[in-house]
Amino acid sequence: QVQMVESGGGLVQAGGSLRLSCAASGRTFSTYSRGWFRQAPGKEREFVAGINRSGYTNYADSVKGRFTISRDNAKNTVYLQMNSLKPEDTAVYYCGARGGSFLSHEPKEYDYWGQGTQVTVSS
Repeated sequence: QVQMVESGGGLVQAGGSLRLSCAASGRTFSTYSRGWFRQAPGKEREFVAGINRSGYTNYADSVKGRFTISRDNAKNTVYLQMNSLKPEDTAVYYCGARGGSFLSHEPKEYDYWGQGTQVTVSS
């Protein structure tokens, strides 16, 4: 059974940092593209960052220069380093995985999801 478990969320003041992790089990995701999404109350799930099997990355404009996605295939884990956090970054953060190299920004194109981790940034 495939499982993806996010961790590392919490409460932080504006300007602070957090590092999210998403550990997968049940299959190897080394050939999959991995993505981070977030969903704030009353809003749709939105793309934050993605990394494909070759290490190519892309980011939402709102987080460029502040967030960094990385992966460790040996650990089947993807990370999201979040710096210079803002109150508008407050959301539940989800990791997803999809087959192939294309870094889709559409949640519906991802095959696997974690349960999410809450990130709250206070002003």
